[in-house]
Amino acid sequence: MKTSWRSASLVASAAAVLALTTGCGGQDGGAAGSQNVGATASPGDVGEIGTGADDGLGANGAQAPASAPEPAGKLSVTANAEIGELVTDGAGRTLYRFDADTAKPPKTTCENDCATAWPPVAADDALAGEGVDKALLGEVTRPDGTKQLTIGGWPAYRYAKDAAAGDVKGQGVGKKWYALAADGKKAEAEPAAGLSTREDPKLGEIVVDKNGMTVYRFMKDEAWPKPVSACTGACLDKWPVVAPVETDDTEGVDKKGLMSFTRPDGAAQQTIDCWPIYTFAGDKAAGDIKGQGVGGTWYAVAPDGKPVGAPKK
Repeated sequence: MKTSWRSASLVASAAAVLALTTGCGGQDGGAAGSQNVGATASPGDVGEIGTGADDGLGANGAQAPASAPEPAGKLSVTANAEIGELVTDGAGRTLYRFDADTAKPPKTTCENDCATAWPPVAADDALAGEGVDKALLGEVTRPDGTKQLTIGGWPAYRYAKDAAAGDVKGQGVGKKWYALAADGKKAEAEPAAGLSTREDPKLGEIVVDKNGMTVYRFMKDEAWPKPVSACTGACLDKWPVVAPVETDDTEGVDKKGLMSFTRPDGAAQQTIDCWPIYTFAGDKAAGDIKGQGVGGTWYAVAPDGKPVGAPKK
């Protein structure tokens, strides 16, 4: 993976926090945020076949016939926003690995019905394209005698429900199937920043949290000379506070007045331009802006901390 903007030096980060906290009450910066990238498909359906525990029998109790692995073609590395960099075949289809298999030594455990849901990739015509190290390509002999491609020792498969190039419906199925990275490991995206921005088609550039959820300001709050939240009690059930993030764990957000403060209940809350920030319980998915304009007091936040779309005083 490429080195990210989070590699800023500790000295520079400490200096930035010191400079920012003097702007509104001298509070300390917050703790770092993190994000675990979730699976893009739920266990079940076809994916449940791939448990490695089937008895090898077909629907009528007969041994399922063996099928030759599909050719791989020229392999390449493709970037996926949620999963990261993953390997695709010559047709652009995502390649996967199975946790029940092994890489040292290479061994495949997906047979019969499992191999129908997760077709093995043939080793014969596999070529190393851009981003793929030829030295990491190999093969393993399947129980039916066919040769299956391995990457970093891991047998490679496709997913039957990936209908088009770029589909990643197999990611996380059964908590055993994962897209392959070029080194044979599970593809993994770099964690999103604790706070970043996105371009909303209606509101323009607005701030989002580490999960991509829209961040809001409450017009009854105060920022100067120190942050004060007017959202308490039942209000917090609908408008959860944004936990503190490190200054260098942000992207696209103005760092002036980027700090945390301690609420009367003892909880720590993040601010932008010293204004307390929140998410909205009514937003169910990243990109939702259902909190925008609620009660004429709640508004999405611009990178400089200003409320987006709020009436001018």
